[in-house]
Amino acid sequence: MISPARVAAYDALRAVSRSAADLPHALARVRAHLSDERDRALAGEVVTGTLRWQAAFDHVIADFARRPTAKLDPEVLDILRTSLFQLLHLDRVPASAVVSDAVNLTRKVGKSSAAPLVNALLRRVSRERQRLPLPPRPEDPSGDRKAVLDYFSITLSHPRWLVERWLDRYGFEATERWLMFNNLPARLTIRANRLKTTVEQLVIALEKHDVRVERGRYGPDALIVVQGNPLATPLADEGLFVVQDEASQLVAQMVKAMPGDRVLDACASPGGKTTAIAAAMNDRGLIVASDIRDKRLDLLARTVQLAGPSSVRIVRADAAGPLPFAERFDWVLLDAPCSGLGTLRRDPDIKWRRTEADLPALAASQQRMLRETARVLRPGGHLVYSTCSSEPDENEDVVHALVEEAALEPADVPVLRTYPFSHGLEAFFAAVLIKA
Repeated sequence: MISPARVAAYDALRAVSRSAADLPHALARVRAHLSDERDRALAGEVVTGTLRWQAAFDHVIADFARRPTAKLDPEVLDILRTSLFQLLHLDRVPASAVVSDAVNLTRKVGKSSAAPLVNALLRRVSRERQRLPLPPRPEDPSGDRKAVLDYFSITLSHPRWLVERWLDRYGFEATERWLMFNNLPARLTIRANRLKTTVEQLVIALEKHDVRVERGRYGPDALIVVQGNPLATPLADEGLFVVQDEASQLVAQMVKAMPGDRVLDACASPGGKTTAIAAAMNDRGLIVASDIRDKRLDLLARTVQLAGPSSVRIVRADAAGPLPFAERFDWVLLDAPCSGLGTLRRDPDIKWRRTEADLPALAASQQRMLRETARVLRPGGHLVYSTCSSEPDENEDVVHALVEEAALEPADVPVLRTYPFSHGLEAFFAAVLIKA
């Protein structure tokens, strides 16, 4: 019998490979059919890890199969990819079990003729795991640029166009650290909900449920889970914490709204920043949290309900406008939809879905949203523009293009930029602007 977790991982990877779903939705679908929590965890680990290392795996597969991966059946290719991850990155999984399941799964999906290839290739990978044909780290990174890009794009498994950009901006050492950061599993980070508890009280409450955390480096309410699962405790249903990356928490802190202020969170789902702003305002004032799609509004509503603020009003609105509001807001947060290229550690499928050609259209959409959200600010009001993108096309360039047109000027506060190579956080950007 094939391991249910491995079948689930294959099904999720096929959905991502066919562009039928992104990684979070693909995982949610397959996990719903797994009754054992260990199987759900293993399936997630396998498919996420496979996507992180996909370029390296494809290089090995093509070399050992003596044909381009495009010449392999896509089903067979995905079976090989998930199997390579298990052979090379999961010591607790016996190699014989991985190979056997891969062969049986190949037959199960109607590709029996490829079973001998799958068997032979995986056995060879298992034997030669210490000497795989991957580009080595260049001895002189300042020398052969092609050797550097081969190492980054194949061995460290990132799109060549993206690593070339990072190399030009940050140099070899910083780019290498960034890629290695992206290839590590991300630990769960939560934010203590100060509307209901304190950080200190939450730490004690979590310990009673065998959940151990450590304080974040930068966010005062950030807790990084090092043992246990807080989502499996009763505390999750009490709204004592919100799942939120530390860099995202820092973006919310850029909104310095005071109790009694009027705030618009223009792309609010899933609600982490909305509820953080409500807590910072002592739940006094008005926060309009808007989004456009039904599923995102449902998620936003659940987050707000659990966190418990009374100052939040949820409204369906398209940030690309025109927005149904007057020029009344003291603060606007526009956490704009973006490429997501700053979050590749948590969402490795993004690096294979995005291309450089996507950036101009994303920037144009972000400029429209910035223009519309600036319109509903009162004179002297503040707008925080943020993304989880690493690319200036979506960050500084968008802000610079709209400053004069939208009668905005930069506030006298530092721009927020978090980098994996210097902060150990995902790459986020936020700038504060004032309406003249």
